[in-house]
Amino acid sequence: MAHWIEAASDIFLMPSRYEPCGLNQMYSLRYGTVPIVRRTGGLADSVTHFDPLTTRGNGIVFNDFDGNAIRWALQTALGWYADATLWETIVRNAMRADFSWEQQSQPYVRLFERLVATTSA
Repeated sequence: MAHWIEAASDIFLMPSRYEPCGLNQMYSLRYGTVPIVRRTGGLADSVTHFDPLTTRGNGIVFNDFDGNAIRWALQTALGWYADATLWETIVRNAMRADFSWEQQSQPYVRLFERLVATTSA
């Protein structure tokens, strides 16, 4: 039921003070539910702030852990939501985020290959 609610939502607010990893923002991205997150831990690693000029980014990211920062993030999201074309771009960017094992394991494979090459030389 939790996944259905998240998938049926337009926005997912995750204002964590501390988040070492987090999965909900990844679920949101996959479902096209735009995440609003505080820049911390795994949230900062997986959600990039959308830039309307470059159309890059997959969510809304704020820095401070206070009411003003959350208000800014929500007002930003609602402003972008009012522009259907812009919002569709954010949603599509979100759904393109790839956190699959195939994608995420490649940097580790390259690191291990470099380490093996360094120690065997």
